[in-house]
Amino acid sequence: MSITDIDPPDAESPAPATETTKRPRNGLYPLAMRLHFYAGIFIAPFILIAAVTGALYAISPTLESITSHDLLKVEPNGATRSLAEQVTAAVATQPNLQLAAVAPAPEADDTTRVLFDDPSLGESERRAVFVNPYTAQPVGTDVVYGSSGALPLRTWIDRLHRDLHLGEPGRIYSELAASWLWVVALAGLVLWIRRVRGRRNRNSAAWLLAPDGSQQGRGRSMNWHGAVGIWILPVILLLSATGMTWSTYAGENITELREQLSWTTPAVSTAMPGAKAPQHAEHHDGAATPAPAPVDPQTRIAQLDGVYAAARANGVTQGAEISIPAESGVAFAAKERRMPGTYTVDAVAVDGATGAVTDKLAYADWPLMAKLTNWGIQFHMGLMFGPLNQLLLLVVMIGLITVLVLGYLMWWKRRPTRGTSRFAIGRAPRRGALRQTWPWPALPIVAAALVVGWFVPLVGLSLLAFLAVDVVVGGIGRKRTTV
Repeated sequence: MSITDIDPPDAESPAPATETTKRPRNGLYPLAMRLHFYAGIFIAPFILIAAVTGALYAISPTLESITSHDLLKVEPNGATRSLAEQVTAAVATQPNLQLAAVAPAPEADDTTRVLFDDPSLGESERRAVFVNPYTAQPVGTDVVYGSSGALPLRTWIDRLHRDLHLGEPGRIYSELAASWLWVVALAGLVLWIRRVRGRRNRNSAAWLLAPDGSQQGRGRSMNWHGAVGIWILPVILLLSATGMTWSTYAGENITELREQLSWTTPAVSTAMPGAKAPQHAEHHDGAATPAPAPVDPQTRIAQLDGVYAAARANGVTQGAEISIPAESGVAFAAKERRMPGTYTVDAVAVDGATGAVTDKLAYADWPLMAKLTNWGIQFHMGLMFGPLNQLLLLVVMIGLITVLVLGYLMWWKRRPTRGTSRFAIGRAPRRGALRQTWPWPALPIVAAALVVGWFVPLVGLSLLAFLAVDVVVGGIGRKRTTV
């Protein structure tokens, strides 16, 4: 017996294989039933954790804006001071750190962020000094993380959602949840369509969205389970896809696929015309080419206002971060930040000495799939539409938690109540349908399972585990029958 040996839902026991036995047209419904059941039992706990932490993650930008208000906001007061003055004031507070970048205040009541490389911090973390742009006085210092510049509270929630603060081993939980979520959701869609078409007006698609209020008990739970699942399905599929791009194993395959299809995110070049890249020392006649000389930080700071003006004149009009090169032969890079309500990531490279643009990368020139990936990640982080995006994600996470709880409630109500132990659990769907199916519909299903299992390794490994459990359960059932 295996996960593919599934009974039709209406049969009490598998039909004997005789010449008069009619084969079902396909095994999609019973396969979806059994796959949905096993994934619901064993993977749903991981999805539930991801949903609970995801609900918190969805509103983390708003929580950050409240808890870090004194760092992020100031009272507008006249004209702003020059970037050079603001950065100079920040550098005075961190004399032992390397100046890395500056993010000018994007709105009238925002602070300017001056960013430093700090060897004592973790990967993707930088030290930030927040400066009042009207007085050029620092208002505080904190650690920021990632492309969105998350502060410690949001970073803590992010890591809770990603790996439960367990490091790389903990990422297996979130990858299992993201990798299986779309499978469970689509299998549930197949089951819900079949159920609705069998019991209601099959010509009305609106019935898919409405639970059947006439049902009671387990049927009532099932109807709400299916209806709520349909309501949140589009967002769930998007979150699953974007979640896998951040995963360890499936993420590597997705990255490789994007590279082969030229869907990767492009980057503006900071190499100056005629200058040798500092990271590649070349040799001529046995002599090494001298590495580019470092530039006095004060020289770079003095160039910032001209660089910022050139960037704004060339399309970088939203909140941006300007990287500050430490060596000669490298241009400043000004790139729009990942912020609420920002839909583009325009970038330019500027020669600090002349203010000339040396390279330009408009978001409109990105490959389509790179754009869609960026928008999907922005949406996943709750930043694409600001508070409305966060509210939508929160509602969807509450809906997902509801679907999962109802699923376990249905499983509990499915348990036998007579002649069994009080610790009895819900029965799995019956076996037998797919093995009676004609080979031609079964082969594509098996082929699809192999492809998905290879491309999304944790799905493949856990599917093998389901098969093993199914074999054991089938063996125990046969043994009890023969005793």
